[in-house]
Amino acid sequence: MTNYQDQLATLRESIKTNSTLKVKGGGTKTALSAAANLDLGGLSGVLEYDPQEYTLTALAGTPLKEIESLLLEHGQYMPFDPVLVDAGSTLGGAIASGLSGPGRYRYGGIRDFLLGIQFFAGTSKLHKGGAKVIKNASGFDLPKLMVGSLGRFGVLTEATLKVFPKPEVFTTMQLEVGSLGGALELVKKLATSSFELSCLDFSSEGKLFLRFGGLKEASQARLKRIQDFLGLESEVVTDAADNAFWQGAREFAFVPEGFDLVKIPLTLSKINALEPQLDTSYLRRYSVGGNVLYLALPQDANKIGLSSLLQEHKLSGLALTGSWASPYLGKPLDEVFAKRLLAVLDKDEKLN
Repeated sequence: MTNYQDQLATLRESIKTNSTLKVKGGGTKTALSAAANLDLGGLSGVLEYDPQEYTLTALAGTPLKEIESLLLEHGQYMPFDPVLVDAGSTLGGAIASGLSGPGRYRYGGIRDFLLGIQFFAGTSKLHKGGAKVIKNASGFDLPKLMVGSLGRFGVLTEATLKVFPKPEVFTTMQLEVGSLGGALELVKKLATSSFELSCLDFSSEGKLFLRFGGLKEASQARLKRIQDFLGLESEVVTDAADNAFWQGAREFAFVPEGFDLVKIPLTLSKINALEPQLDTSYLRRYSVGGNVLYLALPQDANKIGLSSLLQEHKLSGLALTGSWASPYLGKPLDEVFAKRLLAVLDKDEKLN
């Protein structure tokens, strides 16, 4: 057997012999990997990469940094903007957590780029789903099932992604609107415009961050059209400065030491009602055009109170870092479908 086959055999034995299992990849999302007893960090490596077909298959423990570097050599990238890449996040961790970065605004999240997977169910049976090529695949959509599942339905061993050509140049515009209300109005205006923005983030203080990519020769004319449309002064950065800014966004550089991080999916219509009720010590970053709130709160904050507040607004949250009784906050999950799946994939209830 190859080394990979040896690793699979060892992994299968661990699933058979352990009464409970909780998987850890790079350990970058501490609230999700706490008390893990199955480390997939050694299950690493790119199995197949076809730049001409824009597909890549890698083992679940492969660091995203390694994949990103390989793609860059061929002028390609992952448009869903994986987060915590520099911190050591892995491919399997990105899928299991369902986290995508600011680039999701235009291109969609990781679920939209996941073509195929291989995983062990709690029964220790190895399953495959999807395909390794960009085409329609028949059968149950197992790849989508794994996105955001936190390892409840199985232990990922490998995954296939579709990738894109990287734009020749990116340009970022930073605007000072002065208020959250003003920022929300501009976001709505941009959402109904014809501009194909790559990213659209904003802060609770009324700062807007717009990014677009494309051919270098067309970037100046495109910038001028957006500036005329907005009618506001903006700071413009490109190249290294642009990359550094969005790298900071993907690494959650706004979160200071001693703070925990929570992801809250929401809509623009929910923001005005939620904002006044958030503690003034909480730091906010609205991403994906206001469809995701990343909330940083002191480690000694009232976490039960935050969960109750989210439930009051019919919102859910996912704790990413820190110590929590449960990473799930706010509105309870609908478990009906999950329980049916688990009865098949994890009948002995091994997966945590």
